[in-house]
Amino acid sequence: MTTVLITGASRGIGLSMARAFAKRGDTVIATARKPGDSLRELDVRVETLDVADDASAQELAAQLQGESIDVLVHNAAAASAEGLDTVSGETILNQMEVNAVGPLRVTRALLPNLAAGSKIAIITSRMGSIGDNTSGGAYAYRMSKAALNMFGRSLAHDVKDRGVAVVTLHPGMVDTDMLRGFVDAPPSVTGARTPDAVAGDVLTRLEGLTIETTGRFLHVNGEELPW
Repeated sequence: MTTVLITGASRGIGLSMARAFAKRGDTVIATARKPGDSLRELDVRVETLDVADDASAQELAAQLQGESIDVLVHNAAAASAEGLDTVSGETILNQMEVNAVGPLRVTRALLPNLAAGSKIAIITSRMGSIGDNTSGGAYAYRMSKAALNMFGRSLAHDVKDRGVAVVTLHPGMVDTDMLRGFVDAPPSVTGARTPDAVAGDVLTRLEGLTIETTGRFLHVNGEELPW
């Protein structure tokens, strides 16, 4: 049986992934800074984790000592859409802490739980692509996701000898609270997909992930994206 750990599983894509993995029969360890009722209603193991806090990551690692993790999904994120005239250093640092440092912190804490054959999925954003940036803006979010993408690329190299494969995934436009913070338009206008649909695509990409294909930056539909 596959054991899957998901960060940021209280809502949106994270909640849908927890539901999808559990429905498939996997053992799911669903983590969130503030686990809500929707998560606790699922047939999953719920743990509290603040990815921005070293002590929280170490506490989770202690609780999971000796347990194997087959799939680690970094999904927890923070987002805002401030432009050049409104973004603050505090906002940039907060999103860097959650979006970029958080996955590094959690991966390092849980490295003893990963073995040959384990897989790591990093849920990022195309907005972190330097090559694909044609509109500017959203400084804190773009900068933090660009840093996250670099983390994913370096991590793929560093854990390859362990037999651990890594993929960095852009989910596309998803009908979540996070998207609504960027776009004041309904899904019918933005073309946003449901979290459940995107979760299914994440599972498909993970099924195809091997040590030979590690280190790629993909849209969840399988399209290769520019760094």
